[in-house]
Amino acid sequence: MLMTKMFAVGMYLANCYVVHCKDTLQAAVIDPGFGSAEEAQELLTHIETNDLELKFIINTHGHPDHTCGNQLLKDRFRIPICVHEDDAYMLGESGWETARYFGFEKVSPPADVLLHEGSYIKIGDVTLRVIHTPGHSFGSIVLLGETEVFTGDTLFAGSIGRTDFPASSDREMQKSLRKLLTLQDYFVVYPGHGPTTTIGEEKRVNPFLRML
Repeated sequence: MLMTKMFAVGMYLANCYVVHCKDTLQAAVIDPGFGSAEEAQELLTHIETNDLELKFIINTHGHPDHTCGNQLLKDRFRIPICVHEDDAYMLGESGWETARYFGFEKVSPPADVLLHEGSYIKIGDVTLRVIHTPGHSFGSIVLLGETEVFTGDTLFAGSIGRTDFPASSDREMQKSLRKLLTLQDYFVVYPGHGPTTTIGEEKRVNPFLRML
């Protein structure tokens, strides 16, 4: 069973998730967008209090509000950073232009693991499958578990991610949303910003899904 703890962090209140396997206590952090060590403390306390063994940092896309805490976690836990291959250019030295565009003064270290459609990330006895969902960025992904989906900035409660940024595409976003429409209604949606929801609820009320 996958256990999930959410933290809203950074100047854009991005949702950062600590997920772990209930049986093995192996864990990953999804989208560490905290801006300082002080802001990260609650998350670090959660990891330590629950004796979690952190294995991965996973970025649903390369925008700095979802990656600016990568350095802190990598330095502390010596674990790999995972991002889709099409967003890897926003990490490391090549990421400075993107960081400044969004108003950030630091950039993530480069990725260690490049993900693609159909990649699997194993966390103890739990497996997350990577679904490539471009639209918000070239390399946006969602992470699919057994009953949950981490949608980054592809799908929000009642809305979707912006498609007016560099490397965004409304056409690609619509294709990606159609992938999410194939999921069963019971999937819990953990988005990159805002409250949790379900696929069924979004099919009923989200205007961007209803128009498809």
